[in-house]
Amino acid sequence: MTSKELVLRAIEFCDPSRVPVSYCNRDFAASDVLCHGAAPAAGFVPSEPGMTEWGYVWRTLDGTMGQPATHPLADAGALATYRPPDPDAPGRHDHLPAWIDANRDRFLRYGVGITGFNQASFLRGFEGLLEDLVLDPPQAARVLDYVFDYENGLIAQAVNFDFDAIAFADDWGTQQGLMIAPALWREVFRPRYAAQFAAVHAAGKKVWFHSCGNVWEILPDLIDIGVDVLELLQPDIFGVERLGDAFRGTVCFCCAVDHQRRAVSATRAEIFAYARRLADTLSTPHGGFIGYVEDYACLGMPECNYQWIREAFHSLQGLGVRD
Repeated sequence: MTSKELVLRAIEFCDPSRVPVSYCNRDFAASDVLCHGAAPAAGFVPSEPGMTEWGYVWRTLDGTMGQPATHPLADAGALATYRPPDPDAPGRHDHLPAWIDANRDRFLRYGVGITGFNQASFLRGFEGLLEDLVLDPPQAARVLDYVFDYENGLIAQAVNFDFDAIAFADDWGTQQGLMIAPALWREVFRPRYAAQFAAVHAAGKKVWFHSCGNVWEILPDLIDIGVDVLELLQPDIFGVERLGDAFRGTVCFCCAVDHQRRAVSATRAEIFAYARRLADTLSTPHGGFIGYVEDYACLGMPECNYQWIREAFHSLQGLGVRD
């Protein structure tokens, strides 16, 4: 069974022979899942280090991914002249055919990038976007249209390549709950996601959705509108058993050994027990779980813990034994 077949069986609850494992930032040779996305437009030259095609400048002060230091639409007056990147610009996907041909045995995802709400907040600024959503919905919609129209243009091209899934990454949660009222999320964002997911499914691809934080209130919505793989890297924030009791068998989970504490400080025995608990609690006997591995040395994860997490997920065979 190839990695591609293994992951598809896990997503479709069709008896994978073992738990698939998805790697994020190193050791991709061991990963059942690989991801690639669009390149900058041909000829794009940043005007300064960290400058993106969207016009904000990316800064990092440590080993983390960083964040934008500028927001091109912080002044709403800039909306009148702002031009977002062109999804159809030459050069965006020239690299994909060779990469796909070299990795046909893996489950291949097209990564749209940092998407939706997060991308819009980079343009307008976090506070500015939140204020617009409540005080000036048409202005918020204009910013969101820039983002979602660009994403939709990329998706329309990506589905013509031999990818297995389209991957979205939109962090929606704080430690306590959703960043905006659930009713507002359902009014503004759910229809936009639903249209994207429908386009992905119409092309015969899976929808892979990542969101950090406590997004419990919108999990039923995401599943209802078509998420096939739900990537949650802080399962403890929900409660592993609570997640399993509510959603086991309705979506395929991709989860890490909880990044906030366990991945950083747990012992080898604790990591192995936790990985087993994730698989047993979140999957059915027929599938529904993918392990997730990411090196978080920048947050204090020792190399030994990273290696233990790898070993733990790769050791998983049977599924859903709590049945």
